[in-house]
Amino acid sequence: MLSVTQRVLAVTAMAAMILVLAASLPAQGQQGPQPLPGGGTYQWTKAAPIPIKMEELYGLALDGKMYVVGGLGPAGVPPGFMYVYDPATDTWTKKKDMPRPVHHQAQAIYKGKIYTFGGCTQQLVGDAAVDNSWVYDPAADTWTALKPMPGRRCSAKGAEVNGKIYVIGGFGPMENGKPGTRVNGVNQAYDPETNTWEERSPMPTARNHAFSGVVNGKIYIIGGRLGSGSAGSASPTDVVEEYDPAKDLWSDVKAPMPTLRSGGGDATYNGRIYVAGGEYGGRQFSAAYRALEVYDPASNMWTILPPMPVAKHGQGTVFLGGRLHLAGGVLTPGNGFGPDSNSGTAQHDVLEYPFP
Repeated sequence: MLSVTQRVLAVTAMAAMILVLAASLPAQGQQGPQPLPGGGTYQWTKAAPIPIKMEELYGLALDGKMYVVGGLGPAGVPPGFMYVYDPATDTWTKKKDMPRPVHHQAQAIYKGKIYTFGGCTQQLVGDAAVDNSWVYDPAADTWTALKPMPGRRCSAKGAEVNGKIYVIGGFGPMENGKPGTRVNGVNQAYDPETNTWEERSPMPTARNHAFSGVVNGKIYIIGGRLGSGSAGSASPTDVVEEYDPAKDLWSDVKAPMPTLRSGGGDATYNGRIYVAGGEYGGRQFSAAYRALEVYDPASNMWTILPPMPVAKHGQGTVFLGGRLHLAGGVLTPGNGFGPDSNSGTAQHDVLEYPFP
């Protein structure tokens, strides 16, 4: 675990990096390649907008294409959309909707198919969480029901490691039928070959709306919300925890995420985990972020990257061909009761950057 002194030094160093980078960045909307402080250039470009203006369209990269699944409609009602983006033609195609529409589902890819788990059918409360599990076959454009999770959960994280899919954290109903929401660190492994579930070591920091990634067979859970599923009544966290499925063990906490937030997008590329956008909710103020940061598990260090063109959360986030794609999302922080219809965006931004 990092000492207080180490954390202070890390935060001080990160603040210095932010100041240096911010001084070199162009104003929002400026076009063309831009210089980086250490040499080289980066450029944000625009791709075909997603056909709908909506948040919580979670992204997955499969066979060189971007799939976005889910969606959060007005009053928390989910449309259960499935769209696929092809960078070769810069086009979006509508696919079959989820059989039981939900938002804030966990998801992962295994052997060319998309698996989804849980989610919410209405607002971000425990009583709206479900236990449904599904697999989507892109080749056939079909959904098939799987064995349900051992408990109802919403806003968990899904990650595939060595043939098993781990569904970690989130929130669900209170015990014994009591009304309310229980944020949890539940960790359950699904085996696609046997269609079975098993309990695993729970995550030390119970949370939801987190970021995540898999590097070298280990799962990293980053940031998220404590205490509630709704941004307005939750406490955001910067905690980073590492889980080793082979040993069923959680490590001490890692270097904290520079920007305290939840509810953004994440993607893993070349052994690093990229965290994009997100939101902060608190008693005094709320905000959406342009922050784009990358975590390197090998060095246990964070790096600040050029910020997103606009501040938003709930966008699809994937790497395609060495470029980072951000599609959809909403421009204002949420309150757990569905998106602001005036701030949902179809914007599809692509970062061309010398990714290591």
